[in-house]
Amino acid sequence: RRFYAAIKFFLYTLVGSVAMLLAILFIYFNVGSFSILEAAEKFRHLVPFATNFGVVSLAFWGIFLGFAIKVPSFPFHTWLPDAHTEAPTCGSVILAGILLKLGAYGMVRVLLPIFPEAFRYYAPFIGILALFSIVYGALVCMAQWDLKRLIAYSSVSHMGYVMLGIVAAAFSLGMSSPGVTTSAAIALNGATMQMFNHGIITGGLFFLVGIIYERTHTRDLKAFGGLGTKLPYYYGVMATTGFASLGLPGLAGFWAEFFVFRGSFHIIPLYAAIGALGIVVTAGYILWKIIQYMFLGPFDEERWGKLTDMDTFEKVTMWPLLLFMVGFGLYPTPILNLINSATVALLSRL
Repeated sequence: RRFYAAIKFFLYTLVGSVAMLLAILFIYFNVGSFSILEAAEKFRHLVPFATNFGVVSLAFWGIFLGFAIKVPSFPFHTWLPDAHTEAPTCGSVILAGILLKLGAYGMVRVLLPIFPEAFRYYAPFIGILALFSIVYGALVCMAQWDLKRLIAYSSVSHMGYVMLGIVAAAFSLGMSSPGVTTSAAIALNGATMQMFNHGIITGGLFFLVGIIYERTHTRDLKAFGGLGTKLPYYYGVMATTGFASLGLPGLAGFWAEFFVFRGSFHIIPLYAAIGALGIVVTAGYILWKIIQYMFLGPFDEERWGKLTDMDTFEKVTMWPLLLFMVGFGLYPTPILNLINSATVALLSRL
């Protein structure tokens, strides 16, 4: 099964990378440089989208495919649950915390500045993919009994919020309604903040899965129950991280989703309304599948009576993540100011 997951991940990445490479070469042959700044400044003027619809669209989709696979966005997401499920804990933490952000970062840093007209043109379709990621990813979580696979699918859903914020910014290009630029900046701020928060929160969740798997050698949610009385510290940490994941006010996940929807509702209200369903379903699988099945109900003393709570190493590992979750949940201004300056500068050049 691990071999299957590795080959699947490799093939997805290979296809996306080849498509992106061809698109980058097309940009280079027209601009004469691999510099992102030069490409963003010159490409749209040298190869206008309006008069070169076909080739620019191919280049756009080539780069989009490479980044969408990394996000991953529906329907390019199927490698992620297998990769997460078969990866060791440290691999899952790195995958969730860093690798997935490369795709979203690329869309903001490369795709949007170089192809603003093409992104605006295809934004309705990309927005639909974002909604599928959000809602479908959350619904599939409800059907999972493998805890690690559930959290893997939750990544698909949460990265869909990032996509929605980016799509809202793309939709805003060419719109002249009052406040659209501000709403676009808010949505893009939320998308960028969600990248950061998702890395902290989901990385923490995968680490917590590793803790319980090391002790029980199972990730089957139906095998647990009543662990809250036996592992109170672990219960508290898992509950806090889970609540941050579902966007509970006072924790870091809230602000990112709030900004995404605050900006999106002004620009693409229908998309935002549908995407908000994902929050409801997320609350369902966090509270029902994880909290109830793992920590509430009767405890199997015969099977799990020898379980031990988190040790010092595990606690110290989680403390910085919890500090970020609570700290940026109560006071997000420092990271938001940092993100906002870059976001405003980016949008002003489009």
